[in-house]
Amino acid sequence: MREYLLTLCITAAVTYLLTGPVRKFAIVAGAMPEIRARDVHREPTPRLGGIAMFFGLCAGLLVADHLTNLDKVFDSSNEPRALLSGAALIWLIGVLDDKFEIDALIKLGGQMIAAGVMVMQGLTILWLPIPGVGTVGLTQWQGTLLTVALVVITINAVNFVDGLDGLAAGMVCIAAAAFFLYAYRIWYGYGIEAAAPATLFAAILMGMCLGFLPHNMHPARIFMGDSGSMLIGLVLAAGAISMTGQIDPDALKLNLGGSTRDTTHAMLPVFIPLVMPLTIIAIPFADLVLAIVRRTWNGQSPFAADRGHLHHRLLEIGHSHSRAVLIMYFWSALIAFGAVAYSVHSASGMWVVLTIVALSFVGLVLLLLPRFTPHAPRWAQHLVPPRYRRGARSDDASEASEASETPEDEETPPPVPAGVNGATAIGARSRFTDRRKAESSR
Repeated sequence: MREYLLTLCITAAVTYLLTGPVRKFAIVAGAMPEIRARDVHREPTPRLGGIAMFFGLCAGLLVADHLTNLDKVFDSSNEPRALLSGAALIWLIGVLDDKFEIDALIKLGGQMIAAGVMVMQGLTILWLPIPGVGTVGLTQWQGTLLTVALVVITINAVNFVDGLDGLAAGMVCIAAAAFFLYAYRIWYGYGIEAAAPATLFAAILMGMCLGFLPHNMHPARIFMGDSGSMLIGLVLAAGAISMTGQIDPDALKLNLGGSTRDTTHAMLPVFIPLVMPLTIIAIPFADLVLAIVRRTWNGQSPFAADRGHLHHRLLEIGHSHSRAVLIMYFWSALIAFGAVAYSVHSASGMWVVLTIVALSFVGLVLLLLPRFTPHAPRWAQHLVPPRYRRGARSDDASEASEASETPEDEETPPPVPAGVNGATAIGARSRFTDRRKAESSR
């Protein structure tokens, strides 16, 4: 565990330290596209944050290769090299897209080629666990097609959810943390060495996201761009593919006797590698389905961009930018860690389900209280920011009324623009009155 934590910290440190210089390079290189009608930020913000994340990935793999226990992963498996090859290719395509806005079909072809490069080096799905049927061996073509499909879907799911500051990096970090706990349990608890590469990939992915998040939280000073979103999507998919087909149910010493329901529940640790990527796809997939239905109902093309996504709706009903991101973090963590907790075969399975239901109720309450602002007790008001003190809203209202009574002949200073080295939004956020007028610049 200590070596995994060291790898995570090195990856996070390299990513964090390189993000600042990369931001300056992106400004000089002109990787600051104009604001599209569907965007939330209000001023051009540099992209290319994926450059720092890629070098963080390289640093993590380099450090792991020189550690006592983790170097065995590189000696016994070619999967880390396969990951690095596919990551380098998808990162290069993302950098070109962040700078030159390449065509979507070219990006799709590049994603498929990157997945094919990993398959050629042994990072592929060998078999498929099916509930009620058992382990089904796949042919070479079947494994290749399924691997490519999983990589492409995961990459585009992460890219699809990258709509608010810190949203994609935080959601992927949550999914990677849950996957790390599962993979480490399989590797250390059951003694299965084949789970070590997936555990390493999850630790490095957490480091990449944690190192980038301080620069990307609202107000973001840099975006990861497609070079970052496609990169972390590929690493997440690579971890799931590494686990699938490498776990022997006999090595897990599962009790497969009893009824069909008991057998299926006992096989959950085998199914989790395929289920875990769905935890990051679940919310974007729901958003995708709603977008297709909404656009078709309005007589628009399913591919027409608009401002009706889930994060846009959270902002419309009154949630702040930060609160909208935290709500989506909450649901991602509930799905990811709920799946891992339920995979632990024990008599407390019903308690896990009840806990998930209770937390889901809490999440629904948070969604229905967009304007709720907690207030500190009177004895602690001098210890908290002014917005959490009682009477803060009345004070703001009185200041606003006084400002409205200012004589017209008095000149007010002009607003100060934020600039490229400051926040991405200032002042009150405007409400989106008509989503159908929003058009994409692509």
